[in-house]
Amino acid sequence: MSKGIGKAAYRPVGVLLGLAAGTVAGAIFRQVWKMTAGDGEAPSATDEDRGWGEVLAAAALQGAIFAVVRAAVDRGGAVGVRRVTGSWPD
Repeated sequence: MSKGIGKAAYRPVGVLLGLAAGTVAGAIFRQVWKMTAGDGEAPSATDEDRGWGEVLAAAALQGAIFAVVRAAVDRGGAVGVRRVTGSWPD
């Protein structure tokens, strides 16, 4: 199959996988934050009762978890599309 077909086939798969990755990453982050901080709710950037360190640590942890989950899901989706279409979605 042509490269265009693989790319076109991956587009809707990528959108669905992106939504799923965001949901999974959010759930993982909430569990990790609960275990590490002992607090059920991560601080928002505008929470005046939380310090800079806690807010920035939460943001860094959330970003790292999201990036890893998203990369794993994107890679898995690309491998799946290659198996189905025979071409790698660029």
